[in-house]
Amino acid sequence: MKCTICAHGETAAGYVTQTLQRGDVTVIVKNVPAQICDNCGEQYVDEEVAAALLKLAEQSVQSGVELDVRQYAA
Repeated sequence: MKCTICAHGETAAGYVTQTLQRGDVTVIVKNVPAQICDNCGEQYVDEEVAAALLKLAEQSVQSGVELDVRQYAA
């Protein structure tokens, strides 16, 4: 797909590290499947992956951790 940020690059499948923050909680998730722009590096995750990331982040907030580093698991 054409990148909506730079409007010049094309996206390709790859893996990224996502950092999510809420209050004092930081969740880092490695090896997240995404589409990555070959021109500007913008990262796009699909709805299913985004929902899984948000659920994981909410679980971390509820458990009371301040920093959580995980591998993405579908």
